[in-house]
Amino acid sequence: MLWLWVLLGVLAVLVVLVAVGYNRLVRLRNEANTGWANIDVQLQRRTDLIPNLVEAVRGYAAHERAVFDEVTRARAALRQASTPSAAGDANDVLTAALGRLFAVAEAYPELEASENFLRLQEDLTDTEDKISAARRYYNSTVMHYNTAVQSIPWVLVAKPLGFRAKEFFSATGDTAVPQVSLAPSS
Repeated sequence: MLWLWVLLGVLAVLVVLVAVGYNRLVRLRNEANTGWANIDVQLQRRTDLIPNLVEAVRGYAAHERAVFDEVTRARAALRQASTPSAAGDANDVLTAALGRLFAVAEAYPELEASENFLRLQEDLTDTEDKISAARRYYNSTVMHYNTAVQSIPWVLVAKPLGFRAKEFFSATGDTAVPQVSLAPSS
């Protein structure tokens, strides 16, 4: 009779250990999944920012180029004018172009397009920092989860109940610094 009570006690302890181990593994798996969800949110944010950043640069270059091209064309037309009427018309065009250039320079000492670019650049840098922090959190939770899944006594619970090690999130691919050029293409 005593051996039956000892056996029931050992089984009860084993059931409690399995339940505690299972719950711990579920918590660690959920933390790792949450970590991945945080990375995914930041990656999506970054992919949403990049087209805006590209358009801001394109818009900024086009805006500046259009003003300078207009001034350059008007100046060239004035220099090439052979009649007073042509020179007057060219002068009016140049005056208007210079007026737009001065208005832009006076109204926006740091051009609005440039401010948009800087804001988008800051947002992208902030997002990169958040991705880095989310990656560190995720990798930390994966390390704890994988350690639990692969170590005794939890390995005895993990494998039969379908818990498998997770992959770490690491930067892969070309690690060279990208070359960025804002110069217009020829």
